[in-house]
Amino acid sequence: MSAGRTFIGLINPKTPSNVGTIMRASGCYGVEKVFYTGQRYNYASKFITDTKDVHERIPLQWVETIGEAVSAGIKLVAVELAEGATPLPEYQHPENALYIFGPEDSSVPQDILNLCEDVVYIPTIGCMNLAATVNVLLYDRMAKSAQYDRSTDLIRSSRDAKNNLVVGKHAAKTE
Repeated sequence: MSAGRTFIGLINPKTPSNVGTIMRASGCYGVEKVFYTGQRYNYASKFITDTKDVHERIPLQWVETIGEAVSAGIKLVAVELAEGATPLPEYQHPENALYIFGPEDSSVPQDILNLCEDVVYIPTIGCMNLAATVNVLLYDRMAKSAQYDRSTDLIRSSRDAKNNLVVGKHAAKTE
């Protein structure tokens, strides 16, 4: 996947379905760890939708403040619909980043936004779901990296067991 280290920080997430989907995306895109603040997720976590059990490989850690998740050499990047933010298509991802996302029903608090070195937004009409936003951000990071795996082996190891599809000219090789 992409070079460097990638972390996700969730500010007071509300729904286990979003956190479960974020965990699955984290596994797909090589995130090292997911942090979250607040108590709402703790109350709802028994309903987690992490269908690939990514939480067994990638830690999901509660922190009092997102500042506890920051370590040396990690750049803080907020993902928020904020005036003055950089559109994601124009953004160059840092090698090591902690991407911070606000709650489903609010925004990244201004004091946390002020700590971030960069603020980016996804130019959509209206706002996206939290988990969808994390997926798009992580895909963009991977797509802009020259180090993603383009191999057939990746396709074979990533797809569902019932999927044996082969495209066009490659199909003749497998028959």
